[in-house]
Amino acid sequence: MRQDKTCLEMAFELARSGKFADLALLERHLRDEGYSTTQLDGPSLRRQIRMLLLASAKQPCTPLTN
Repeated sequence: MRQDKTCLEMAFELARSGKFADLALLERHLRDEGYSTTQLDGPSLRRQIRMLLLASAKQPCTPLTN
């Protein structure tokens, strides 16, 4: 667990990363990292995180060039 970020901050950061397909996977990752996910219980907050997950999943991948 990163001491400088709250569970909520990490949830938003991870949701924007594009590494998680859904909220359940993101929450599992947070718990595995030692965070308590009780801050993520509100329906409005969960909707915001789901929207970020969807938006980040739609980002096109940029091919690496040498």
